[in-house]
Amino acid sequence: MITSNMADNESVECITEHERILQEIESTDTACVGPTLRSVYDDQPNAHKRFMEKLEVRIRNHDREIEKMCNFHHQGFVDAITELLKVRADAEKLMVRQETQSNRSLLVTAQTEEVIRCRIQQRNMTTTVERLQLCIPGMRCDGRYLCSRYYAALKTMEQLEKVYIPRVSRYRFCQIMAENLPKLREDIKDISMSDLKDFLESIRKHSDKIGETAMKQVRDVVVVEDGEKGVLTAQDLVDFSPVYRCLHIYTVLGDRETFENYYRKQRKKQARLVLQPQSNMQETVEGYRRYFNQIVGFFLVEDHVLHSTQGLLTRAFTDELWNMALSKITAVLRTHSSYCSDPDLVLQLKNLIVIFADTLQGYGYPVNRLFDLLFEIRDQYNETLLKKWALVFREIFELDNYSPIPVETEEEYKSVVSRFPFHDAEIEKQDFPKKLPMSQSVPQIYVQVKEFIYASLKFSESLHRSWTEIDDMLRKSTNLLLTRTLSGCLQHLTKKPHIGLTELVQIIINTTHLEQACKYLEDFITNITNVSPETVHTTRLYGLSTFKDARHAAEGEIYTKLNQKIDEFIQLADYDWGMPESDGQASGYLMDLINFLRSTFQVFTHLPGKVAQTACMSACKHLSTSLMQMVLDSELKQISMGAVQQFNLDVIQCELFASSEPVPGFQGDTLQLAFIDLRQLLDLFMVWDWSTYLADYGQPTSKYLRVNPSTALALLEKMKDTSKKNNIFSQFRKNDRDKQKLIETVVKQLRSLVNGMSQHS
Repeated sequence: MITSNMADNESVECITEHERILQEIESTDTACVGPTLRSVYDDQPNAHKRFMEKLEVRIRNHDREIEKMCNFHHQGFVDAITELLKVRADAEKLMVRQETQSNRSLLVTAQTEEVIRCRIQQRNMTTTVERLQLCIPGMRCDGRYLCSRYYAALKTMEQLEKVYIPRVSRYRFCQIMAENLPKLREDIKDISMSDLKDFLESIRKHSDKIGETAMKQVRDVVVVEDGEKGVLTAQDLVDFSPVYRCLHIYTVLGDRETFENYYRKQRKKQARLVLQPQSNMQETVEGYRRYFNQIVGFFLVEDHVLHSTQGLLTRAFTDELWNMALSKITAVLRTHSSYCSDPDLVLQLKNLIVIFADTLQGYGYPVNRLFDLLFEIRDQYNETLLKKWALVFREIFELDNYSPIPVETEEEYKSVVSRFPFHDAEIEKQDFPKKLPMSQSVPQIYVQVKEFIYASLKFSESLHRSWTEIDDMLRKSTNLLLTRTLSGCLQHLTKKPHIGLTELVQIIINTTHLEQACKYLEDFITNITNVSPETVHTTRLYGLSTFKDARHAAEGEIYTKLNQKIDEFIQLADYDWGMPESDGQASGYLMDLINFLRSTFQVFTHLPGKVAQTACMSACKHLSTSLMQMVLDSELKQISMGAVQQFNLDVIQCELFASSEPVPGFQGDTLQLAFIDLRQLLDLFMVWDWSTYLADYGQPTSKYLRVNPSTALALLEKMKDTSKKNNIFSQFRKNDRDKQKLIETVVKQLRSLVNGMSQHS
């Protein structure tokens, strides 16, 4: 027990001694610390270990107090230091005063010791202030400050690493701060990258507005107050600071390549999204406008970044993006425009493409492929125009009355000729009211062709082409209108069931006047383009071939319809092929047919002479052929002599019609020759002149040269009658047996001729 108590007493004394030594170290000049520390080692065994533990505890306590003071009360601490500095001044005064007093009174030892103690405190405070002043810059640079101001943060961290921290590196809080700097840099990188991502998302949403503003400036240049032209740029509409800030941070931190690769990759992705069209884009011009606005906005941003940063983007990168975009844009426009059937929408699309191309060309992007595409779209535009005008032409033809235009007054006449270049001296001399030869569709068609030229011209404008090229475009598109659209409408018109002979005649007259007006259309184009028609390679309008083909089609329909009408009359024929004798006058159906032909050919007087003559000759030949087929019809088995005589009367009326010159211009009996085959056949049977026929057969001077033996034999066979009634052969047998033998001989000879012709053929 005694030993234990003694040990406890010694331990308590040791601790008390250690506390005293620590207090003395804290309050003693550093030069006098040596003897104090030596006393520790001169003491009990292992006392210095317990003293070191005590010293370590005291150091940690002081560290915590210093760190706590720095982290939470550094400003107050600085204020305290400032006050200490003021105290130092007072202490200096006090030191001077006491030194004076010491000099005066060496005997006051207590005061001298106090002066010494104050001096030690002063030196300690001065050292403390100096050390704290070195630490203040580091204490001010806390994490919140660094992460809120990126540029200043990076600069400050650099100063900490190179200037401040090396000065106070022995302090533990400085070591902690140095260890946190890499994490702070990563935090700054992450925050700046987050800002960049927000920027990229924002710019994707606002590209449409950027592009809209840029394209609008191409159309409507903004004029500022001083009268100069002001141009808004992408920088005026977008805050690019996140890009610059992130680029600077990654550059300072030595990771610029990572940032460049990320930015380019993200912009490529956004480019593909921007270039993807909406499915129904071709339905409205707004769909195309939004598409172009987004693309323009995207590439204006890239252009600004290219020129406002050093190396973030390169010209090669933007060229690659633009070439990729051009391929996609041209494919999209080529596809969507092909679905568009409205020429007005195609024209609006063309205007948008021109503005789109001009806008990007102003920023240095090559746009030749876009203008090449416009030539393809021009062809599509012309196709939509042709379809539109095909409907216009058909409606005009549908509403036409196909009668000459009546003009009652001078004003009406001027109204017509102001729309259509008509000049005829004979008609101009006539008194009012009078009629112009063409129908109302002619001036309407002429006006619409001019409207088509205007519509075609609208597309050629702003294509950066010479007037010579525009002139050539207009002439080629007008030729398509004439040779394909108008010609097709005319061809379709002539085949319509309700278009009769009168209408066909008027159509031929109309095409003649439209053909004559083509030279005025050429002058019209020349006045627009101011390109002389004598210029080399100037395309001519194909009006001559267009309207010539239309006339030929109408003429062919005239011949066809005329023959159809003749067939309708012939179907009304009601011959009694067994009649004993003729009625003594022509059949009623035939007289009606001839009257129809006379009235029809009177209308033909307005046609060119050759057309009327051809129609008349065609009608007579068709009539002759139809009559011949009637008597040779295989369904007809018997014909009496009375029926032959009646048929002969009808043919005589046809010959009289042909000789009456229903259409002027025929020479001699040219028209009558259409019935020569019938005439010679009927004369042969009426006169019964077989001897002459057989004797002269094959001779070029034969009276019956046009009578074929097979035709004569077929008709002769139809005149046989087994009942002997009304049989011409039975009369011969009664009167003269020799004639009967002659008949039989004729039949044999005819059959021989027919067989000979068959073998020869």
